[in-house]
Amino acid sequence: MSEPLKFHWYLPTHGDTTTIADNQGDFSTREQSHLLPTLENLTALVRAAEDFGFEAALTPTGSACEDSWIATAALAQHTRQLKFLVAFRPGVLSPVLAAQEASTYQRFTGNRLALNIVTGGEEREMRRFGDHVDKAARYRRTGEFLTILRGVWQGGEFSFAGEFYTVENARVAYPVTAVPTIYFGGSSPEAIEIAAEHADVYLTWGEPPDQVAEKIEQVRAAAARRGRTLRYGLRLHTVTRPDEATAWARAEELLSGVTADAVRAAHKRFVQSGSEGQRRMAALTNGELADARSLEVYPGLWAGPSLLRDGAGTAAVGSYQAVADVLGEYAALGISEFVLSGYPQAEEIQHFGAGVLPLIGAPVAVG
Repeated sequence: MSEPLKFHWYLPTHGDTTTIADNQGDFSTREQSHLLPTLENLTALVRAAEDFGFEAALTPTGSACEDSWIATAALAQHTRQLKFLVAFRPGVLSPVLAAQEASTYQRFTGNRLALNIVTGGEEREMRRFGDHVDKAARYRRTGEFLTILRGVWQGGEFSFAGEFYTVENARVAYPVTAVPTIYFGGSSPEAIEIAAEHADVYLTWGEPPDQVAEKIEQVRAAAARRGRTLRYGLRLHTVTRPDEATAWARAEELLSGVTADAVRAAHKRFVQSGSEGQRRMAALTNGELADARSLEVYPGLWAGPSLLRDGAGTAAVGSYQAVADVLGEYAALGISEFVLSGYPQAEEIQHFGAGVLPLIGAPVAVG
């Protein structure tokens, strides 16, 4: 491990849950969230992340969430050092406006912004935002977007003419003295090429280590062809307790309320997804409900969340030491940043922050 490890925590701007089954459907039909995404509740969570020494808080993006820019700008006023990893989709925002928003954000927060570029999502979700561009085109558009974004941040005036964007003499009002770190994920060949060209940190979901190693090597080779070197991050849930038995008992509790029919329906949707990453998550299970331990796809790596959850669907499960060991195995592959979450966030961050971080040599809570 040549680089110090960085840890980030997930910010549930859609509301938090106590089990995997809680958060299905839209707001009018889902069960009452354990933690509604109020400013008060989210402030308590980000302050806990800051006290434990986490680097940043990651927001989700989409129609089920509060807006990530506005939510984190508000939360930044209630924290001192914690950064915010703001997720957004390039297709719904002008690249020059994004450059302007990032510039203002940096000046108003003391340079505490990082950006998670999300090229797309499920087709139905994209259409909600009026985005009807196909997947291949979305990646070409993202490449142009990031070219303009970085060009404007360089200072002076920047012009660009491409397939999707034409801007003339674009600029921001004040110099960007600290350029936000660009995080980017995706498993398709198009995603890997865009990451290699534009990203600072390539993010991948928590697949078994051999699959993560293979993906890192693909990205590393693509970046090397461009004379670039990237850092690598892993998006993962955790279910960690003082001992193994308690941790796995908690994993079993997370499946309460999950039905076999719901699992089959979700699996069918996932395997037909336009997202290669989502299909890879779906491939970790057979789409059938099972007991928690049967969903262990690698020692300490649990695919339970992937039964119903879109996106990252695996968790490191076990004692504090066992989870530290799982993360250490990924770190040995070249992962230097971990974006973590749990059910519910406010409870799981306490177990991870107090129990696992000291074993890894990271800061512990100060409050």
